[in-house]
Amino acid sequence: MSEDPTLWDDPQNAQTIMRERQTLEDSFKQVNEFETAISDGTEMIELAEMEDDQDMITEIEVGLAKTKIKAEKAQLNTLLSGEVDANSTYLEIHAGAGGTESCDWASMLFRMYVRWAEKRGYKVDTIEYQAGDEAGIKSVTIHIQGHNAHGWLKTESGVHRLVRISPFDSNAKRHTSFTSVWVYPEIDDDIDIDVSDKDVRIDTYRASGAGGQHVNKTDSAVRITHLETNIVVQCQNDRSQHKNRATAWKMLRARLYEHELKIREAEAAETEAGKTEIGWGHQIRSYVLQPYQMVKDARTGAESSNPSAVLDGDIDLFLEASLASKISSDQEN
Repeated sequence: MSEDPTLWDDPQNAQTIMRERQTLEDSFKQVNEFETAISDGTEMIELAEMEDDQDMITEIEVGLAKTKIKAEKAQLNTLLSGEVDANSTYLEIHAGAGGTESCDWASMLFRMYVRWAEKRGYKVDTIEYQAGDEAGIKSVTIHIQGHNAHGWLKTESGVHRLVRISPFDSNAKRHTSFTSVWVYPEIDDDIDIDVSDKDVRIDTYRASGAGGQHVNKTDSAVRITHLETNIVVQCQNDRSQHKNRATAWKMLRARLYEHELKIREAEAAETEAGKTEIGWGHQIRSYVLQPYQMVKDARTGAESSNPSAVLDGDIDLFLEASLASKISSDQEN
């Protein structure tokens, strides 16, 4: 197939088209691989049955079962078809009330999401980091870059609850901690978000916390507050105030876009069957380390009896269940 000679007259549009083409080519290739695996497996089973080779039949069935699992995961990938599902994403973590306990819990979630992203080959940049007074993290914002990063993580917004014996309590009592997670997409330049200087308050401050080389002695960190919605974004990733300001503006546009989507979602939910709690205040998952070992999602019922693996980034079970549940809900509506 020949390429349109005028395609690269608009480089930005051309890059979008080329990414879409690559995605389609990868999808077709994967479907062909599944079809080949099923066809070959079926033929081999027939031959093995003719020869009464039970060991061979068992081996082929195991291979077909693995193909089925891969096909189910691929199906979820194809269902990430929202307007910004394919985009990179921002993820914020904020410790709740509870001081050191909540700050430590925030640091555990931070590690969990970073580990998950690294396992998928995504690039992770820390945009803003505020250390706890004694331990852990008060707040952190990370930028996760990669195809479908937002689509996979978009249902993680909400309150995450931890139950454990506190390592900070000399009496070894059980504590419950809460931490909020907020996920919003990196948006493309062609999505128009109308926001001007008069709509915001811009503050600069000195970067602090466990930033290593990022901590400096100038007021390079930038905080932008959108006055109408009171949405606040912060960036201290770079020594340059100019670069931090540019990143903060980009984050603000993304947050405003996501804010509008949430309003529409809330209106749709209210119209359908009475308003349900959406966003920050909604507890989505519990991580219980004592007196038993269990991670359970309050929305889907998905659960794992291996919290250590989950906190090491093994969260696909919950992401897939949440995505499948959301898709089923959309189809019913």
